[in-house]
Amino acid sequence: MLDMNILIVEDDKVLSLMLQKMVERMGYQVAETTTEGQKAVELSRILSCDLILMDIMLEDDLDGIEAYRKINESEKIPVIYITGNSDPANKARADEMGYHDYIIKPVIYENLLKSIRALESENYK
Repeated sequence: MLDMNILIVEDDKVLSLMLQKMVERMGYQVAETTTEGQKAVELSRILSCDLILMDIMLEDDLDGIEAYRKINESEKIPVIYITGNSDPANKARADEMGYHDYIIKPVIYENLLKSIRALESENYK
């Protein structure tokens, strides 16, 4: 699935660029990037995304968990949460929604690669 399209939703523009470079280095495509939850919902409906890398704290009033809840209403796209927030309440909210992985920042290339590859192998079962 090397033609996997990935939507990056991250409010830190430096980290967003870093994630984009990591994804491209892995051989995947970045479909789009955004810093806002509402924009992520809109993009998920118009782009053909295979995976979302989603921060929890975003620039608008829709956090990553709520954005993913809205996305899931119409699209079934796997998500990897990438967050600096290790708050148990947010983790519990994310657990309710389900996700492929939950990565605490800082993001390590090998960990992200392993997570995406695991998703790929699940899709080929």
